[in-house]
Parts: sequence; structure tokens; C-alpha cells
Amino acid sequence: MNINATHTAPAEAPKTTGLVAKIVAKLVADRHSIPLSIALHLVPGGLIVAAYAFIGAPISRAIGAPIFAAWAIGLAIVLFPLWFGLFWLGKQQTGRYTMRGGVVRYRDKPFSRGKITLIGIGFLLYMAIVALALAPLDAFMYDNFFTWVTFEGSGGSGTTYLDAYDMDVIVTTMLICGPFTGFLLPLIEEYYFRGFLLPRLPQLGRWAPLFNTALFAIYHFWAIWTVPSKILFLLPGVWFVWGKHDIRASIWMHPGSALAMTVLGTTAYALGLM
Repeated sequence: MNINATHTAPAEAPKTTGLVAKIVAKLVADRHSIPLSIALHLVPGGLIVAAYAFIGAPISRAIGAPIFAAWAIGLAIVLFPLWFGLFWLGKQQTGRYTMRGGVVRYRDKPFSRGKITLIGIGFLLYMAIVALALAPLDAFMYDNFFTWVTFEGSGGSGTTYLDAYDMDVIVTTMLICGPFTGFLLPLIEEYYFRGFLLPRLPQLGRWAPLFNTALFAIYHFWAIWTVPSKILFLLPGVWFVWGKHDIRASIWMHPGSALAMTVLGTTAYALGLM
């Protein structure tokens, strides 16, 4: 079976012409140039920082919410339009709003649901355990190299963004933001970074997963000191998706572990355990 079968000619020719058509063709091409790929990886991160600074932070301070909410707002402002952009590209390819038509790849499901569930749970546990184990590395990197980062709430601790607020405010914020930061926004990141960008780096061969993972880690400009740990706990899952062409593995790993950690963290705060 050809697992790339859905990547062939679109069912309906794009209706756009001129400059827009050229942009669409360049974005949905089978190969992105390295400069274009770097830009597509990193520009969203810069936009998130801007959205945080000019929109999210003023709102969270005005309502007395933890600065964690400001980053949730910044992420949502950038990632939701990015997600719509994938659907829009699909419309240019097929005539309807979809992420198919060769836009988001690695969705042909070469593994059975049961097998990919077991594989995904394995990656979920790996990411959660290794991320927690590497927390001291994040603290070391921040304390020794990144204390100049002055975002409010910056620090080596994973709960710094929530510190110094009353428990009820923290729990309320996590309950409101949790469905977004704990699942939906990481899901969008997987569709974009793993389903859209990663398959368009054939010229890098076996280096493509590392390239994609490293740039995804750097894209988190708001926590730049976590780049080494992110590479370590993300790379196995990204490598698997690249090699086996099944994005469900990284969806289990990234949004899945984010959801698990959000539920556990919110529960721990609500019970006064943190």
C-alpha cells in the first residue's frame, strides 16, 4: 500500500491566481527550502511573544490572573489562525476546508488503532517521565545562562508562572486555560510542526526529525532555556512519526502528555498538594 497516496494531485484545481496562487504552491510543495522552513518554524514563536506582550499580559494583569493566562492568550491568538491557515490551504487544493489535499501529511494510519494506541501511550509516558526528570536541567540552564530573560514568571521551575497567587485564582485559571494549553493548542502544534513542516524536508534525510525538533524547541522563545530538555524528550516521538508516517504517535505524546500533566497539576493544586 502506498501510504503517500493522499498526497497526490488535488481533487480540484486551486481557484486562486497570481501572487496568492504562487504562495499556496510554495507552501504546499513537497519540499520547503531550508530558509523558508526555518522561518515557518520560528516566526509563530515570535508572534506569540508579541501577542503575549501587547495583548495577553495587559489582560491578565487587569483581571489579576496569573501570568500563565497571558501566555495562554498569546498562544491562542497565534495558533488558532495558524490552524485555520492549514484548512485554508486545503481549500485551495480541494475546494473545501480540510487539512487533507496534501496539506497535513502522515495521516494515512499505517498502524491499527490498537497498535498505535499502545505505541502512543509508550511515548506519552516517556515524554512525561523524561520531562519531569530533566526539570533540574531546565533550572540549571536558566540559572547559569538565561537569567537575562525578563518575562514575568520566568524561571527554572515549571510552576513559576503560577507562583505568588491565591490557590482559588490558580485553580480557576487552570480550569479555564487547561482545555486549551493542555490539549487543543498542543494538538494544533502537532498538525503544524509534525504534519505540515516535517514532511517537507526530504532533502535533510535522517536529519529532518532533529532539525524539526530543535526548531520546535527554539520556537518556545518564552522558555528558551528548555531547548536541550525539549529536544531530548521530543525527538524519539518525532523520529517515529517521520519514519513511520503516523502523526497519531506524536499526538499521543505531546497533547496527550500535556493533558495528563494538566489534569494531575490542576487536581494537585485543588487538593492543596502544591
